[in-house]
Amino acid sequence: MLICRGNITLSAFVLLTSIAGITMRAQTVSKAPLDYANPLVGTAPLDDQKLIGNAPPPGEQIYSGFTSPGAKLPHSSTEMAPINANLPLQYVAGVPATYYYPNRTIFGFSYGGYGGGDGPVISPIVGDWALPPQRTPSVYDKKREVASPGYYSVFLDDFRTKAEMTVTTWTGLYRFTFPQTDQAHILIDTDRAGGTIEIIDNNTVRGERQHGTRRHGQVDADTFFIAEFSKPFTSFGAFKETPPNQWPTRGSLLGDKNIEPDTRIISGLYAGAYLQFSTKAGEQVLVKIARGSSYAMAEQRLRSEDPGWDFERVHKQAETEWAGKLNIIEVQGGTEKEKMLFYSSLLHSFDSPRLVARKGEEFTGHDGIQKTATYDHYGSVPFWDTGRNQIVLLTLLEPQTKLDILHSELDMARESGYMGTSFHGDNAVFMYLGDWDRGLDFDYAATYEFLRKNATDIKGPRGYLDEYQKNGWISDIIPPGNPSPPYAGGKAGAATTLEYSWDDYAMSLYARKLGKKEDAEMFLKRSHNYKNVFDPTVNFMRGKTADGQWISPFDPAEPYYNFMMKEASGWSTLWLVPHDVQGLVNLLGGREKAAAKLDEFFSTPYHPKGICRDCTGVVGQYVQGNQPDQQAPYYYDWVGQPWKTQALTRKILKEMYGSDASGFGFPGMDDQGATSSWYVMSAMGFYTVDPSSPYYILGSPLFTRSSIHLGNGKTFEIVAKNNSGTNIYIQSATLNNKPWNKPWFSHTDIANGGKLALTMGPRPNTSWGSSPDAAPPSMSQPAARDQ
Repeated sequence: MLICRGNITLSAFVLLTSIAGITMRAQTVSKAPLDYANPLVGTAPLDDQKLIGNAPPPGEQIYSGFTSPGAKLPHSSTEMAPINANLPLQYVAGVPATYYYPNRTIFGFSYGGYGGGDGPVISPIVGDWALPPQRTPSVYDKKREVASPGYYSVFLDDFRTKAEMTVTTWTGLYRFTFPQTDQAHILIDTDRAGGTIEIIDNNTVRGERQHGTRRHGQVDADTFFIAEFSKPFTSFGAFKETPPNQWPTRGSLLGDKNIEPDTRIISGLYAGAYLQFSTKAGEQVLVKIARGSSYAMAEQRLRSEDPGWDFERVHKQAETEWAGKLNIIEVQGGTEKEKMLFYSSLLHSFDSPRLVARKGEEFTGHDGIQKTATYDHYGSVPFWDTGRNQIVLLTLLEPQTKLDILHSELDMARESGYMGTSFHGDNAVFMYLGDWDRGLDFDYAATYEFLRKNATDIKGPRGYLDEYQKNGWISDIIPPGNPSPPYAGGKAGAATTLEYSWDDYAMSLYARKLGKKEDAEMFLKRSHNYKNVFDPTVNFMRGKTADGQWISPFDPAEPYYNFMMKEASGWSTLWLVPHDVQGLVNLLGGREKAAAKLDEFFSTPYHPKGICRDCTGVVGQYVQGNQPDQQAPYYYDWVGQPWKTQALTRKILKEMYGSDASGFGFPGMDDQGATSSWYVMSAMGFYTVDPSSPYYILGSPLFTRSSIHLGNGKTFEIVAKNNSGTNIYIQSATLNNKPWNKPWFSHTDIANGGKLALTMGPRPNTSWGSSPDAAPPSMSQPAARDQ
């Protein structure tokens, strides 16, 4: 029974309740993209075993997205990040990620590049402390952990201390709120890289970290840092770790601790300083820090970007910069969780490449020479990862930045003599050809010189190129014994052949655009090499020995890792022909047989003998957690069954992202924005199966409306009428107000803005987009039986 108290009548109560409901809905609608983005997304693993496969190997942690929740800016080379994994003292599945959501203790905070890994470690501690690498951790309550664009905070329960951090382009700012104590400490050390620490005065510490030769594709010259404190410390000292002697013959198993009170300078492994403060309850101590290629550069950055001690000003400035990026895409409809996952993934899609120098700033080039940037200079693009999707997303969202990225890669090629390749394959051509077809104005003729050199010079970065050019395929050496569990020492011959064939088709199109007919024909011929590793007796891509024999035994369900395949099984690798999906369909026997093969792929249970750490997020034999087959859900658009792509992409979006208990889980490594970019594009309803082409392949959008504000001032909209969690199938479509019956569209259709309107329903419309002439473009034509 409804009882109204006082003088409020029932009708008045209903009216007030209605007003409150309207107000609450208005507040929900008014949330900005910035409010939805949560950098914790991607830091957790999936926790449903049916989605995980058989990973991880015993004694290891399962892969998460290995994103970082730290405070950073778009394309940032500066990040303030929590450390809850003490990497020197634990094994972490081969991935040196400093943060893993399930962990419950904080060891300190890092300042540096991706994940904070290039700078010193800062540790606020109340009471006694232990020398690194042991460190003194504190437990923390996940409910009091806050991550937002440009900001991170956590409460350290053991120290009764709140830690907050925010950033500028080159500097970081910590704010530590201590309890009342005479034993508030802040430790700053050079971590396992080692180096030198020097205490300048009672407010300033500086140092130099020793490091490797590269950072984000550049020579790592930013090894110098300066840290200033808002409150003088009352006492100080220095420390380092002395490595263990030759145990057990002499010395200590743990090494000799070296702590020197009142010492101002020290060098060595984990070289650091401890600074002690007396604080009142709730007193804040701020630390601002900057890096550079010299102390002078670090100090100049600190003075110009972070004058004073206004934490809120710096935080607001970071939020404003992030809002400018996240606001480029506006979505309506969908659930609150889907919007959170969307904008969090969009945030991570700006992870790479990373800024090396603003225009007018000095930096060290790929050749080790000091230079002044004539444009905003970026580090290397991770082409095997983000080169499959994110490079296209960046062109849509920030074309001016993308031009600077094109310049950066070309200049690095001029410095080194070759175009960058990034890990596996030779995929830089995808970016340049794709951007050329999307209308970016650039010197593509100059770039071709280095792309061609990569593709033809056997001394260049394409591994086994001489064998590829001679035979049209790359062989593998059969490892001794059973190659399961996965074998990491192979040539990945079949997968590498597929990657190079894909590269070569893009090179052929590139050469043709430049009028280089002979080159175009040469590369076109090579682009068919993928057929040389297709075994029609088993209908799979398969490795060969040097004499051209098929490797036996062969199990397509085994994730051989580097033997024949690359971080994938034969099932996953079968679909690695994005440039000629139709040609693959022909090899498989036509549309019906190819569709049946896809059905088998997505339904065959994943039960290999070997354990592939990267192979998580499974749907049958499909692996969402790694790059080789992430385009395969869209292949139904080529075989006349686009409704299966629509259902499958919705399933992956729902089950593989945020479906764990935390709501932050990813199916596998984000790889600097790749897995995130898959989500962003697929959630809007399309994907770039071949980034070197100007075509977008349709799936099923999560939102009723997605508006992309293109860099030319125009807007492209995707409107999904009647869209919902059950109405996932496209019934009909119009593109720019004209009937559209194709499960794809071209960049020319949207370059000056436009509108794709989809009508959605609960059951497949098997006649929409399914005719042979509706299939997306491909290198090959359909076989006669399918025409």
